[in-house]
Amino acid sequence: MSILAVFPGQGSQKIGMGADIYEKFACAREVFHEVDDAISYKLSDLIFNGNEEELKQTQNAQPAIMTVSMAFVQVLKLEFGIDISDKASFFAGHSLGEYSALCATGVISLSDTARILRIRGTAMSEACPNEGAMAAIIGLNISAVESITKKINADNAVVQIGNDNSPRQIIVSGHKSAVEQAMALAQEAGAKRTIKLEVSGPFHSVLMEKAIEPLKDVLESVEFKNPIKPIITNVTAKAENNNLKSLLIEQLTSRVRWTETILFAKDNGVTKCVEIGPGRVLTGLIKQITNDIETVNVNSAESLSL
Repeated sequence: MSILAVFPGQGSQKIGMGADIYEKFACAREVFHEVDDAISYKLSDLIFNGNEEELKQTQNAQPAIMTVSMAFVQVLKLEFGIDISDKASFFAGHSLGEYSALCATGVISLSDTARILRIRGTAMSEACPNEGAMAAIIGLNISAVESITKKINADNAVVQIGNDNSPRQIIVSGHKSAVEQAMALAQEAGAKRTIKLEVSGPFHSVLMEKAIEPLKDVLESVEFKNPIKPIITNVTAKAENNNLKSLLIEQLTSRVRWTETILFAKDNGVTKCVEIGPGRVLTGLIKQITNDIETVNVNSAESLSL
């Protein structure tokens, strides 16, 4: 059996996530405390005792979700003898989850991953603070959504596909007015639903260009080691071992090719997918993409046996 380990992206955060393993396992507490020290901020207090509005701020949500994911990775390894880097054949993550995947495969240290995501989150939220939006288009295929975005782009308004999440769910990203036009055109074209997302910017669009320099600066200061296992990256939807820094920079303005990522894994023999971290968004998407991959969630103390 070939396993794909996947790590969730922004939107999976929740107050209290990881609290059960924090209380039960010393190695989980060490992960939270290391991140607090790395970013000089009591992120663990926010995660366990804060409010949802503050936690969902991009500069908080990104390192917080990664922290919880990595706490589960450590508990699996040190308490249950399950080293996911040995068990899995491939790793992948949705947007910020790609950083969790890189951390889990030994490419980036936990402290460096936390620092990068704190800076990345801040840069992304500040890149286009009041002009951008994202929306989910439910029930139209990607070519139909692509046609809609091209039609609007012809009118000098920026909107593009930000996430190809599944055949049923495409996310568009861009200027608010252009996203609203795309939603209206999608409904006219027969979309089942269009949903405006509560995000702080038009992520994975060209409007994220101002976030490139801050991210590039911090990535250049961090040592990247060779991954233990290949990473199926958001940008290429193929297994990669090299050029990971440049792909992370490109990821800011490029679509998350999640459907293609899962199909690549399936075509390369993956029969089981383990989502490690809060929520179960990715396993839900995977079930929409293929029936040929078994899905498992590691998101609570009770779920900690693979």
